[in-house]
Amino acid sequence: MSARLDIFGSPSASRLVKQFTSVGRLVAESPLPAATRELVSLRVSQINGCAVCIDMHTKEATAAGESAVRLHLVAAWREATVFTDAERAALELAEQGTRIADGAGGVPDEVWERAAKHYDEEQLMALVTLIAFMNTANRLNVMLEQPAGDYKPGQFK
Repeated sequence: MSARLDIFGSPSASRLVKQFTSVGRLVAESPLPAATRELVSLRVSQINGCAVCIDMHTKEATAAGESAVRLHLVAAWREATVFTDAERAALELAEQGTRIADGAGGVPDEVWERAAKHYDEEQLMALVTLIAFMNTANRLNVMLEQPAGDYKPGQFK
């Protein structure tokens, strides 16, 4: 598979990607725990079927010391015993935020309240921004058919 567009090949596309990825860097600098960021990124990417992001975030999480068991169980986090209550709340918010069109009222108050029990306002803003960022990245990559499998941890840092 080859990408439909070379996002690094044209000056305008390259500028757009650079500006877009700066949001991701800001989230990475936030007080949201790194493990939570990778788990949420992976779950959103699984829902959206973004192979390149699944490749990237499983490899980044592994390089940061995340266990294979936890990574394999992200897709079934509700039944898994390996996630903290805070991580569960973040994963639930990620799913609701990603499937926003499926819920006529958006993200339910009880889902937000569970997340707010574990994260302060700064962390919540980072979490919401991460969810929105990943959904956008997933859509770009899926539409452009970005190939997956060759990502190296730290490649875009």
